[in-house]
Amino acid sequence: VQLQASGGGLVQAGGSLRLSCAASGRTFSTYNMGWFRQAPGKEREFVAAIIWSGDNTRYADFVKGRFTISRDNAKNTVSLQMNSLKPEDTAVYYCGAAKKGTIVALTSVDYWGQGTLVTVSS
Repeated sequence: VQLQASGGGLVQAGGSLRLSCAASGRTFSTYNMGWFRQAPGKEREFVAAIIWSGDNTRYADFVKGRFTISRDNAKNTVSLQMNSLKPEDTAVYYCGAAKKGTIVALTSVDYWGQGTLVTVSS
């Protein structure tokens, strides 16, 4: 699976962005998908995940109520709608694919996208 993330940019605090991750290959629907982020000088961290069917989602506490992950298996895409953005959300955001049946985490991702930069100004 090859992943291509897009949608990053510069936004003011309180604003919104929608990130997308396009996957190649016919096996996208067999992967659980996640979004992670890495701020300057910090380690990459989990943001949100969605299972292969789209029936279950999970979020890091710091984005609950603000971010929404979704997927379209027919289009091989996973998205992250980010609302009420804060300066501390500034980071490079990565999408990742983990095999069906595994919990999406840094250690379980098999394929990574290249990252898209989100900058939130105060």
